[in-house]
Amino acid sequence: MPLAAIAQLRSTSSPTENLTACLTLIQQASAAGATILFLPEASDYIAPSSSASLSLATPLATSPFILGLQEAARQHSIAICVGVHAPNADGTRVQNLHIYINSDGDITQSYQKLHLFDVNIASGPQLQESASVEPGSAFCDPFSSPVGKLGLLICFDLRFPEASLALRARGAQILTYPSAFTVPTGRAHWEVLLRARAVENQCWVVAAAQVGQHDEEGKRRSYGHAMVVDPWGRVVVDLGEEEGVIGVFEVELGGLEKVRREVPLCRRTDVYAEVK
Repeated sequence: MPLAAIAQLRSTSSPTENLTACLTLIQQASAAGATILFLPEASDYIAPSSSASLSLATPLATSPFILGLQEAARQHSIAICVGVHAPNADGTRVQNLHIYINSDGDITQSYQKLHLFDVNIASGPQLQESASVEPGSAFCDPFSSPVGKLGLLICFDLRFPEASLALRARGAQILTYPSAFTVPTGRAHWEVLLRARAVENQCWVVAAAQVGQHDEEGKRRSYGHAMVVDPWGRVVVDLGEEEGVIGVFEVELGGLEKVRREVPLCRRTDVYAEVK
């Protein structure tokens, strides 16, 4: 079975430094024999403010960060799933994207985050992603990869089971959630939500993660615990709170089919709406 790798890193506001960190992870994944590497949300940068984020956003075709990943994919013959930013059409907001770079270095798939992280938790995270990020308007249909059919989602999408159900209905075998979960919400909900999405969809779930403090002021800190869950809900990989590490795993699709065959989910769409 082909090997996959999941990564955990601590992005800063410097795309150049973040590219260097990602290139190291790509090299490690390739050396371990992985055919695909899953990198976190916002791998290119995590900015201290909305204005800084917009100033750092660069079109995919000219982004040194993206071009560096594409060259690394070609050099190591490895596919890469990665979360990045790009300016929207009129340059007023950024797009939070999850892109797929194949082993030839070509960007063949792109998904724009549907659900934006607007929260105001007492004594906890207070973030309004919608103030600077343009929400997406469509799914990217599941597509073939070296380890199975991928369904692309991002971070806060994890809290909406309808999104994963729609991708499962379209043929997804692996659901991906590159993330930058906050520490309080991560402690409360990260693992339970990932395992729930795996069980209710009978899919593999791969969630690469940001970890640690992203700015000198300590305003942004991510939970870590990049995780892989199998279709039975078992945690296969948990990278804890380490920075700049990968975990290597096998996606056993025979086990996925066994779970789906032995525990068939016959939905009562005569009673409730079908998610398509």
